[in-house]
Amino acid sequence: MGSNPINLALRFLLELCAIYSTGLWGWKSQESWIKYLLAFGIPLVAIILWGTFAVPNDPSRSEEAPVVTPGIVRLFLEFSIFGFAVWTLYDSEYTNIALLLGGTILIHYLISYNRVLWLISR
Repeated sequence: MGSNPINLALRFLLELCAIYSTGLWGWKSQESWIKYLLAFGIPLVAIILWGTFAVPNDPSRSEEAPVVTPGIVRLFLEFSIFGFAVWTLYDSEYTNIALLLGGTILIHYLISYNRVLWLISR
């Protein structure tokens, strides 16, 4: 159920790319001191959300769920963070990288279809 080590490694790399791209966007979107706040604050919020809201017994994560969340809510959270990351790359005029990241995310979720179905049923 989406817990193949290679797929988990891909997912981790996608998460790192999402965090990096949101920070990059925050840095490039402002010229004042606010860019420091955005460059570190937005990724930090994403990391906190990603790590806090979880479905119990999700085998693609550690077995812990600090805030128990329905599967569909978790899936929406993942899509939102990944979607925001793709948008930030596009908005920063890294169109090709945005397309590459978005396509890789789509492939990841297609490969993990059984996890997606499991989340929807929870």
